Amino acid sequence: MKIPKRLQPLLDEGMIDEVVTQLMSGKEAQVYVVRCGDELRCAKVFKEAKQRSFKQAVEYQEGRKVRNSRRARAMSKKTRYGQREQEDAWLNAEVDALYRLASAGVRVPKPYSFVDGVLLMEMIADEEGYAAPRLDNVTLTEDQARDYHGQVIADVVRMLCAGLVHGDLSEFNVLVDRHGPVIIDLPQAVDAAGNNNAARMLERDVDNMRAYFGRFAPELLDTEYGKEIWALYESGELHPDVKLTGRFEHDTSSVNVDELMAVIDDALEEEADRRERTRDDQEDE
Repeated sequence: MKIPKRLQPLLDEGMIDEVVTQLMSGKEAQVYVVRCGDELRCAKVFKEAKQRSFKQAVEYQEGRKVRNSRRARAMSKKTRYGQREQEDAWLNAEVDALYRLASAGVRVPKPYSFVDGVLLMEMIADEEGYAAPRLDNVTLTEDQARDYHGQVIADVVRMLCAGLVHGDLSEFNVLVDRHGPVIIDLPQAVDAAGNNNAARMLERDVDNMRAYFGRFAPELLDTEYGKEIWALYESGELHPDVKLTGRFEHDTSSVNVDELMAVIDDALEEEADRRERTRDDQEDE
């Protein structure tokens, strides 16, 4: 096949020996099967920032830490240099997430290297050695659906214990090898403690999995693992081996309107007093 321009430098440097075929083309990247010595791997070629949604990028990047203060200032000022640095930070997020999650026991592809927007990583294969299918292309029995759902939920918990939320988890970014589900596509992974959208994203991830596996095992549709997991996380009781129930007690207590209005009135009164003091100080000057 014709060698993609972005992969030619890796061939020239001997990091890959052959581009075998294109595996997929998605909203964030194109993925190729490549040969490295006797081993088949995947090369994920990220698309340019202008081809992605900036609104989504901002939502997902909230709370991400930038180690270099110069880079952080440039990114905040939206200069050309800052935009390049922001793009690099976005691309490196998947590499960082893969290493962190693999160490936490989450089933993700093993990363090998990241060069000029190309991520070289493990190819997840089926029993015959071919690229593993996506979850949405797999027909499951009820027992398989329950088993795979349990594996994915366990990995979601391990992710959160490692401080991350996938943020875009669905049947389209889960592969299935002979051992079960493998989670992929993590450039949008969010910092659980620093992102105000983390709880909503985690619940959406879990609800997507519930809806998919519930097609094969309908009893899963009555579970609320997302809310249960986040409640345990907020209370400091979440750990990788936690026993989940799939149930969640919703707060049905009524709001005391009088108390709420009293708090609002106090806040308004304090603000009025502050403004009056400020005005008096300015008049004295």
